[in-house]
Amino acid sequence: MPIPTDYSTPVRLSAKDRALSQIQRWIIEGTLQPEEKLNDAELASALGVSRTPVREALQILEMKGLVQMSPGKDTRVTKIEEADIVKLYAPLAALHALAAETAAPLIQPEHIRKLHELNDKFAKFMDEEDFYQAIEYDEKFHNLIVDISDNPHIASFSSSLQMHIRRYKYIFLKKPLGESQTAAQEHREIIHALEAHDAEGAARCMKRNFLGPLEEVKRLL
Repeated sequence: MPIPTDYSTPVRLSAKDRALSQIQRWIIEGTLQPEEKLNDAELASALGVSRTPVREALQILEMKGLVQMSPGKDTRVTKIEEADIVKLYAPLAALHALAAETAAPLIQPEHIRKLHELNDKFAKFMDEEDFYQAIEYDEKFHNLIVDISDNPHIASFSSSLQMHIRRYKYIFLKKPLGESQTAAQEHREIIHALEAHDAEGAARCMKRNFLGPLEEVKRLL
């Protein structure tokens, strides 16, 4: 189980949160491959923590569907199938369209400024081909709209789906999906609809922003 040693350690986190954050990132990025066996002692040593927070982190990752723990046997990264990504994208698109529709009447000027800022950074990282950061800012953009919608159920389900979709992007596609300058323009259209408090238009623009990646997935598969 090769574990990197040159990762940046998150600051001001508990040992469990630090272990959770880093192991989750390794799984999503594909550093820890599907069905790979996880050794809690090795992970603890690499992370500079005891085995207890690693075990706690693995339990949380099991609940998230990223690892499978078999009592008395071993703990492994969960297996994923390429075709399942299509099943993830459709509900995520529906959730984010609902979030945009709900956020439209609640949007404030400071939200609009922040959305533009996040989208500008997204476009910048795409230009620089820093795809990990581009994906980060794409998700931050969409997650802010989810937060503005003020619906914790949308936020919870969306977060889970996004995590698994990101894993597919890294492991199977080896490239960003839907992260492009076209997406940046679509983000601007979403912002304009939200600024106009156009709930229907915001939902429509949001769906369009997800349709491109979904069609791309189908072509690639």
